[in-house]
Amino acid sequence: MTINNFIDRIKLPFRKEKELYYSLYAILGFYPRDISVYKQALMHRSVSKRNAKGRPVNNERLEFLGDAILDAIVGDIVFRHFEGKREGFLTSTRSKIVQRETLNRLAHEIGVGKLIKSSGHMSSHNSYMEGNAFEALVGAIYLDRGYAACMRFMQRRILSQLINIDKVAYKEVNFKSKLIEWCQKNKVKLDFQLVEQKRDDGNSPMFFYKAMIEGLEGGQGQGYSKKESQQAASKAALQSLRRKPQFIDAVFAAKTERTKMEEMPVETVPDVEAKDDFIIVSSDIEQAAAAAPAEGRQPEASEPAAVKTACEEEKDEFDLSDIKTTPEKMSKEDIIAAAEAAAFGEK
Repeated sequence: MTINNFIDRIKLPFRKEKELYYSLYAILGFYPRDISVYKQALMHRSVSKRNAKGRPVNNERLEFLGDAILDAIVGDIVFRHFEGKREGFLTSTRSKIVQRETLNRLAHEIGVGKLIKSSGHMSSHNSYMEGNAFEALVGAIYLDRGYAACMRFMQRRILSQLINIDKVAYKEVNFKSKLIEWCQKNKVKLDFQLVEQKRDDGNSPMFFYKAMIEGLEGGQGQGYSKKESQQAASKAALQSLRRKPQFIDAVFAAKTERTKMEEMPVETVPDVEAKDDFIIVSSDIEQAAAAAPAEGRQPEASEPAAVKTACEEEKDEFDLSDIKTTPEKMSKEDIIAAAEAAAFGEK
């Protein structure tokens, strides 16, 4: 049965819907059964259409479903195609195929963009619209014909005709990952700083990031997501590292200064030895005695304890210098008594 015979057998209220069948057949390679899900998949949120219950009708829910289906299908294909490859390689390859930039190009190549219904007042930022519609279209295929039809569409229409899966797998497109790897190998500090966040004329969020390498600006990037803007900043930073030798010199000079500062002690290391300054040694007593006030004056309350002790005792208890030579007629008992009196302060 030709497509014309098939279309003629379908009761179509409007000619535009008949044209949609033709266009979808050219894109998908088969005839839609439930045209309504495909019409919703091609309706951008800017149209602001609502159903009988007042709920918005657009392709966002189908986009969510199609995103999950695409991950599963592409993961299946990559798993079978690259036998023996590890999980990291498979994840990276799948990500490259289902990323926004790839889906946008695919949608443009197969003509999805021409069928999207959107507001006439769209801003210049339409970078995601076609890719989102492509995901929603996969969601519509899944609801209309099931998982097997989605797999056939991706294998026969997309991967076999539009994508060289081997080239995609070995092509490096993750600039942020590449920059992080370089910084880690060279033990260089890397930070991503948010410069500005605003909305464009179409009320879409925009992010501006800069990649800071050892405190030096390596490059700036902008995008409609944090990931996209950081990727752009990373790409600019890598270009600076490759094309500007003076920038690399400045980076390593800053690294040397930082590591030198990190090696210097921030403060004096605290002493862990227990101090025994509560013990008064004889040299302290002698110094305090030399600085003691005249005899008969009481020491001030603010004076150290060592000074007070010296004032009270005035002499060392073992100092016998005030014992004078005794006359020859003095008995042995008298000499001992005089010595004891001098030692114990007796008069």
